[in-house]
Amino acid sequence: MAFYTASVIEDFALAAPTGPAWTRYAIAGLGELLVDHAHCEKKAAGTALNLIFRYPRHVHLHEPLSRLAREELVHFEQVLALLRARGVAFAAQKPAPYAGRLRAAARGADPGRLIDALLCSALIEARSCERFALLADAAPDPALREFYAGLHAAESRHQRVYIELGESFVPLAELRARHGELAAHEAAILAQTPLAARMHAGALA
Repeated sequence: MAFYTASVIEDFALAAPTGPAWTRYAIAGLGELLVDHAHCEKKAAGTALNLIFRYPRHVHLHEPLSRLAREELVHFEQVLALLRARGVAFAAQKPAPYAGRLRAAARGADPGRLIDALLCSALIEARSCERFALLADAAPDPALREFYAGLHAAESRHQRVYIELGESFVPLAELRARHGELAAHEAAILAQTPLAARMHAGALA
């Protein structure tokens, strides 16, 4: 499996950056954001496991995705601990439309469906990575800033895992072209999503 340098990862960048309004909303509604963040980590673990179960014949997917799922579950537990420390209950939440709308753009048959699933996951990780960096700069206490700085590094690794797995099925140039299409769609979804204290709400620059 390839190891991608920063210059190659830049080829898989987001189509539009998050604007400053999102950070203001996130910090103002930190309890709500943390609840949403916990749900996101749980869903991310489930996505990786779902790919393992859906594609048992692609054995090379299993170990990277298993490791990724375990790390996402550790993050889930860490956010739950933050919620407890702040006296915020982890509760059910109406799902945000972001991930569902992004994944709805996937092609209907394999191998395109699998490649798109990997690229959509890479985009979700990339958006989370970007927003964790914003929180690492803006969070109101040092412990929270350190926590989000660590998650920023983890999400960057996760993005690389999904991209590398995608290239195991198609050439890099083809993967890059399809990623560009999905990245534009991802940005359009966020541009149409109301601003809220959620990890994948609107507010692009």
